Amino acid sequence: MESQLIVNGSYAIDDIHPCYESDNTTYVFTSTPSIVCVLVYIFLGLLSVVTICGNLLVIISVIYFKQLHIPTNYLILSLAVADLLVGVLVCPFSMAFTVTSCRYNEDLSCKIRDSFDVLLCTSSILNLSCVSIDRYYAVCQPLTYRTKINVHVTVIMILVSWGIAVLIGIGIIIAGFSHVTATCEEMCTVDVVIANTMGPVFSFYLPAIIMLSIYLKIFLVAQKQARSIQNAKSGATVSKMQRKATKTLAIVMGVFLLCLTPYFLYIVFQPLTYKTPPMPVIETLNWLALSNSMLNPLIYAFFYSWFRSAFRMIISGKIFQGDFSNSRLF
Repeated sequence: MESQLIVNGSYAIDDIHPCYESDNTTYVFTSTPSIVCVLVYIFLGLLSVVTICGNLLVIISVIYFKQLHIPTNYLILSLAVADLLVGVLVCPFSMAFTVTSCRYNEDLSCKIRDSFDVLLCTSSILNLSCVSIDRYYAVCQPLTYRTKINVHVTVIMILVSWGIAVLIGIGIIIAGFSHVTATCEEMCTVDVVIANTMGPVFSFYLPAIIMLSIYLKIFLVAQKQARSIQNAKSGATVSKMQRKATKTLAIVMGVFLLCLTPYFLYIVFQPLTYKTPPMPVIETLNWLALSNSMLNPLIYAFFYSWFRSAFRMIISGKIFQGDFSNSRLF
């Protein structure tokens, strides 16, 4: 997601982009890109490709294999769609802005980029919240899970997540808060007051608090369940179960917070400082946040053996050799 703050424009172009050079009157894209410029292109391109491929595998798996047609996986499917669109739409826009800011700093592209950026990244975060709610009922209320989390409920959760994302993403743009700054060095922005208060609250902080609370509850319940069966299992087995539960929850929340917290802290506290951080720092925080869409398939799909089996069949091309939709995945 692009930084939504006004930059003071005091940077030299060399401090902003390694792919530009000066011809004494203006700044142009260099005819002899440096190694840094080439590496930036390659790295950002690979990040976008991996994001697309990883989430595409999840989408194909859930749609093709009937064993995966369950409410939980519909939530994961919605998450994968949001993350796939981040890779297809947001990453290329962000890549173009990162390495060729001046060329794309136009009013229309600004609005399009901001719309896709806020909408899809918010949808991804809200879908993560829905997955955490599903896991809460599965672990904490297993006896009533199938009645409370069914296809109709998951469809409503998905529609609400996308609806809120559309309101936040498109609403800000239509309201006229998106504007282009006067000079090339300044960034395509959204009004600081709105973007730095309401946007982060609904797009990140509120979902993050909900997810932290839910996963803490899940962890406590999992520990209680492990202790309740301690008499039937060895202490070593119980300890192993607790370590596995701790590790899984730590990875889920750790990656989420690691990717997104630095960016949103910057969004909130930057207006309180007198000096804007260097542009490479801003762009690094931006791409760190976007990388969460690349890591989500690893966290929410690769942990499950049936998804790994589905991925192997897709990558090997086995599904094109016959009808394997009813295959038993392990």
